[in-house]
Amino acid sequence: MRNLMGAERGSHNAATAALAPFVLSVVTWRRGHLKTGEALMKTIIEPFRIKSVEPIRLTTRAEREARLKAAHYNLFGLKSDDVLIDLLTDSGTGAMSAAQWAAMMRGDESYAGSPSFDRFEAAVQNLMPFKHILPTHQGRAAEAILFSILGGVGKNIPSNTHFDTTRGNIEGSGALAFDLVIDEGKDSQSLHPFKGNMDLEKLETFLIEHGDSVPCVMHTITNNAGGGQPVSLENIRAVAALAKAHGRPFIIDGCRFAENAWFIKQREAGQGERSITDIVRDCFAVADGMTMSAKKDAFGNIGGWLALNDDELADDARVRLIQTEGFVTYGGLAGRDLDAIAQGLTEIVDEDYLRYRIGTNQYIIDRLDAMGVPVVKPAGGHAVFVDARAWLPHIDPLAYPAQALANRLYEIGGIRGVEIGSLMFGRQPDGSEKPAAMELVRLAIPRRTYTQSHADYMIEAFEQLQAEKDSLKGLKVVKEPRLMRHFTCQLRPL
Repeated sequence: MRNLMGAERGSHNAATAALAPFVLSVVTWRRGHLKTGEALMKTIIEPFRIKSVEPIRLTTRAEREARLKAAHYNLFGLKSDDVLIDLLTDSGTGAMSAAQWAAMMRGDESYAGSPSFDRFEAAVQNLMPFKHILPTHQGRAAEAILFSILGGVGKNIPSNTHFDTTRGNIEGSGALAFDLVIDEGKDSQSLHPFKGNMDLEKLETFLIEHGDSVPCVMHTITNNAGGGQPVSLENIRAVAALAKAHGRPFIIDGCRFAENAWFIKQREAGQGERSITDIVRDCFAVADGMTMSAKKDAFGNIGGWLALNDDELADDARVRLIQTEGFVTYGGLAGRDLDAIAQGLTEIVDEDYLRYRIGTNQYIIDRLDAMGVPVVKPAGGHAVFVDARAWLPHIDPLAYPAQALANRLYEIGGIRGVEIGSLMFGRQPDGSEKPAAMELVRLAIPRRTYTQSHADYMIEAFEQLQAEKDSLKGLKVVKEPRLMRHFTCQLRPL
């Protein structure tokens, strides 16, 4: 276990050392073992059969180079028909189950009081025991409603790491977003088992220094912008206790709650024999609210919710919901979507699925690591993250090495990922620019969508990319919006 946990510059405290035995299951999965009955099988299989297929249009490298140029070197500008393997996001891009499609036929499209909402609300509250559940068309809508009430000029909102839409909605309100992840969370090679944890000392100092200007404390599980790294139940409880001690609401961004619960079960002391459902309930039991994109760990193609315990805050949020999304029992969603999400919430806590999901990421990361590609370790839940700063040291961070890497991966193999680095996070609220904490390419794996042959194709594309990486050049932004520029900005090669 010493090699897995590491003696990293003395940075691991006693609590981390205590977690070491519970990472054994990760080692098992690094070898690709799947327990079937009493036998240990080496091949990770998808725990489902494919019932419907969608064709992929194969393209040439010359075609892809032309398409990328026409998109101004921004992968968001590509048409999906020109992408072979689309790893831009795992949000809303997964495959729904036969049971979800069947549930959609039950969807009731009544404007108010739909039974689809009742089923949706019951499914959410079965896992997240909040008093008020407000459906929204996706997670960023929940964020927009929350920060239209809690945000504003002069407000300061901490998190482990705010993701792009969260930060955009905070800054769009005039507030400031602060990231207080532990130091290991900024080191792609650290093997700390919970690199998404909030730094408790920094949080306490922040709460003391900023006082009443802090309207809430956020926590993202898993920590997407930090490599999809999990947060321990111990840390969630400690952050909740600090927020409560300072009289601040504690809000969880719970988009990948089931994956986070799987890591807690595998890595945290005392959690190994507990069910995923019980761990999930414990994570949210200490929170005052949550934002959620149901396009992640609810197997939805659309949808989300804002959940709250405070009656007054919920009343204000309902008014805003009706203004911007829809009535309180549909919130911008069709009844069929509410039923699909309700069914998805029963499927996401299945341990066979989660074992396969995390094992797939581990398989790809192991192969890339053996090839010498610097990847964020240990494996996160929803994506493979490549450390472009380490792999392309000749490109200045403000010339966006991760964007250059993602672009070349598309040109070589038709694989679309996304930059999580200085293009996404480098521009500051005052208009200045500074390098992000890490320069990553995220390859987000859609749920139940691709097979091992797609994973092996991706690995082969990296073999070719390795031969070309030293010739890559950075990029310059030539047109950008005021907020969340990475979605629509235009670039050109230097």
